[in-house]
Amino acid sequence: MSEAFVVDARGLSCPQPVMETRKALEKHTGGPVEVLVDTVTSRENVARYGESHGWKAVKEETDDGFKVTFTR
Repeated sequence: MSEAFVVDARGLSCPQPVMETRKALEKHTGGPVEVLVDTVTSRENVARYGESHGWKAVKEETDDGFKVTFTR
């Protein structure tokens, strides 16, 4: 498995986390993409966006927020 591409969207206001996620998912189609966010709303919006575009999203809580890992 290849190393994940990481997007740090912590501290960004809506809709920026989703826009950063969109860019990463379009560019890095060959491996997992991890998106770091710091609010429940951002976590849900990011996961919903990826799933609606054919990605599997796994949501995890971290010490400083949340991580959503996308795979195909």
